[in-house]
Amino acid sequence: MKLNTILIIEDEKPNADRLKRLLLKLRPVVEIVSVEESVASSVAWLTTHEHPDLIMMDIRLADGLSFEIFNQIEVKCPVIFTTAYDEYAVKAFKYNSIDYLLKPVEEEELDTALKSYENILEKIPMVSTAIEGLMNYMQPKEYRKRFLLAHREGYKAVLINDISFFCTELGVCKAILNNGNVEVVPQTLEELEKQLDPALFFRANRQFIIHIDSVSQVYNLFNNKLKVEIKKHSDIEVIISREKAPLFKSWMEY
Repeated sequence: MKLNTILIIEDEKPNADRLKRLLLKLRPVVEIVSVEESVASSVAWLTTHEHPDLIMMDIRLADGLSFEIFNQIEVKCPVIFTTAYDEYAVKAFKYNSIDYLLKPVEEEELDTALKSYENILEKIPMVSTAIEGLMNYMQPKEYRKRFLLAHREGYKAVLINDISFFCTELGVCKAILNNGNVEVVPQTLEELEKQLDPALFFRANRQFIIHIDSVSQVYNLFNNKLKVEIKKHSDIEVIISREKAPLFKSWMEY
């Protein structure tokens, strides 16, 4: 299954033209089926046409927020949101979203977002259409609530809400509990990122996944980076990159 068709929803022509140019450069065989400029025209187009494989959707349109589209019609395909405003980042992931790109959209970031879509396609079972499979794959799921970890000659349960953060050190993944205890978990951070509720846990960087209630203070650093201080662990510095900083701030405010 391949990415064949893309609908662009963008009310500023220079941005739409740039997006078309980048998409066709990165995926020359893809067909841009239409460029719509408003909530109303997007609803009309989606009502009268077969839905594309993917939608590139700006959030602020001339006649309102594009989230309104989802209130008027069932959108049967995944979406990559594009916007100049980072305050909608968390909300965007409630609406078929597989990624969220800040304007001006950069070629490398767009390519990464498209690869995320294609990687999901490779993992889904063979179904009648790529869209059906992808949407099934993206359905809300049950997130991990506990771990059953080896303990002495048996096992013990560790609840998710008792965990302050996860970190990896020398290839070993550890859960740091609120009481200061350290437990080794068999999963990698990449595996945990898929199993943990994104409303509670944030992948800060390659080394840390942090619980929202563990954040004590957040400091601005140079180049728009952030430093996060963890409760009871002021000696640990968790650095958020410039690219992730808007998502982190939206996550903390949600």
